[in-house]
Amino acid sequence: MFHKSDKTLEQQPNNPLHGVKLKEILEFLVEEIGWEEMAEEIPIRCFQYDPSIKSSLVFLRRTAWARNKVEALYIKLVKDENSEDNSSNEKPQHGKYQVRKK
Repeated sequence: MFHKSDKTLEQQPNNPLHGVKLKEILEFLVEEIGWEEMAEEIPIRCFQYDPSIKSSLVFLRRTAWARNKVEALYIKLVKDENSEDNSSNEKPQHGKYQVRKK
């Protein structure tokens, strides 16, 4: 008998966003590249003028196209980070989550 979590893992085994909250994605991006580079990559007002996690969360939760761009940038950076970590035998991690390798 499968638990609900087991079934979810079967349905999304290669989804790098599975289990990662939008807030964690933003915090990772701010730490890795900062607000200025985020605003260059994705020119939206909440990144350009007086940026904050709170204002960005409000906007991104309401605006699907912007959230998709943020998620794509996150995936790109995590993959780049993973390719750098491939030389070590440790599993790469972001926050409390292990990053899956493809």
